Amino acid sequence: MAAAVLLYPLWGLVAPVGPWRWHGSHIAPALATSFGLTGLALVLVVLVGTPLAWSLRAAPEPWRSVFEAIVLLSVLMPPLALGLLLILAFGPGTPLGESLLRFGVPTSNSAAAFIATQVYACFGYYLLAATAAFEGVPPELEQSGALLGLTASAVFRRITLPLARLGLATAASVAWVRALGEFGAIMVTSYYPHGMPVQLWVNLQDQGLPAVLPLLVVFLLSALPLPWAFHFFSRKRRRA
Repeated sequence: MAAAVLLYPLWGLVAPVGPWRWHGSHIAPALATSFGLTGLALVLVVLVGTPLAWSLRAAPEPWRSVFEAIVLLSVLMPPLALGLLLILAFGPGTPLGESLLRFGVPTSNSAAAFIATQVYACFGYYLLAATAAFEGVPPELEQSGALLGLTASAVFRRITLPLARLGLATAASVAWVRALGEFGAIMVTSYYPHGMPVQLWVNLQDQGLPAVLPLLVVFLLSALPLPWAFHFFSRKRRRA
């Protein structure tokens, strides 16, 4: 019964809204914007967040608790509030925004603003999940590697990273979905170019539900399979 309740919203995909309007739904541009820019944002998050999560595992108290509180602040921030704070701090009218604009980096309604907003929106999710993945690695194995003569970087590459890879992959998939689905903050900082969430809103306002459903199906098919697959694969590996 609980599963039926949770699945019931999917019934909306076959709701009688009339013929779906594929032409004019702007599916391809929205898909290219979301996939391309979200992919770049995720690369930045993984490159910065992975070594930071590794170092955070061994950080002393109380500094670790203070830093985790700051990370949680970004995670718990309402999306619309995040967008407003970002535009107030980095917008074209701010000193930093003006400085970046002189170097050809507009901080609103641009690819750079889109990527920066997604990084702020999903970085905390990746960092917390990646830290948990590293904490799941038995320290005894790392100590054994060090006793056998491996350097710290070799221990990380040959022991820590392989054992934490499933958790890191899950962290990346969660960050991917969080960034891909960001709407409130993106609406404020980077309405243009339209990603999939904003394009869904535009289609709803301009053309109604027949133009929304085609893009909604593409959105779900692009956002859900990756974390779904990692979830079941990691459960299977844990049972094994």
